[in-house]
Amino acid sequence: MKKIALLLLLLITFSSCNSSKTFVTTNSKNTKIESDPIKLPANPTLSIETSIVDLTPVELAPIDLNIITDIPKAIETQANRIVNYAFAFDGVRYKRGGTTKEGMDCSGLVVTTFDSENISLPRVSREIARTGNSIDLNQVSKGDLLFFATRKNSRTISHVGIVTTVKDGIVEFIHASTSSGVIVSNMAEKYWNYAFIQARRVI
Repeated sequence: MKKIALLLLLLITFSSCNSSKTFVTTNSKNTKIESDPIKLPANPTLSIETSIVDLTPVELAPIDLNIITDIPKAIETQANRIVNYAFAFDGVRYKRGGTTKEGMDCSGLVVTTFDSENISLPRVSREIARTGNSIDLNQVSKGDLLFFATRKNSRTISHVGIVTTVKDGIVEFIHASTSSGVIVSNMAEKYWNYAFIQARRVI
């Protein structure tokens, strides 16, 4: 009897305490993305585009070396050539009627020098003074001629020289003097300034 009562009690307890339980089951699905792996070649090579340049040397015309050596002569002016030629006689002793390095007089120096440029001049200084064009002393330049009266108490032309340099108002000239032979003097010297008669341009 006690067993039956106990059994009933248990049944009543289970029936009153029974609660409905809801179980939510979540299925987690992992999304799997499949992709093909990148495959690299075992020995990668770099491809570079190249173009071929023609390096064949261009054939040039031969250079005439004679032209190169003649350039200084072409550039050099006639006046420079005249003065340079006259300087070849610098220091030569004075000799009346002389026209060589053995001896030279004033007109001989001028005639010989200008003859080197195929310019023919009279042999006497006063006759040379009738050639070319008359110019003022402040207009002279290299290669021009200066005429002087060197005889005492006379204004007759008896001497001639070639202008070598004009700088800062100073005019220098080369000539053959009776006392010193072929030398360079300048118009700043009192003697030559006083004896000066005229200047002329022949070239």
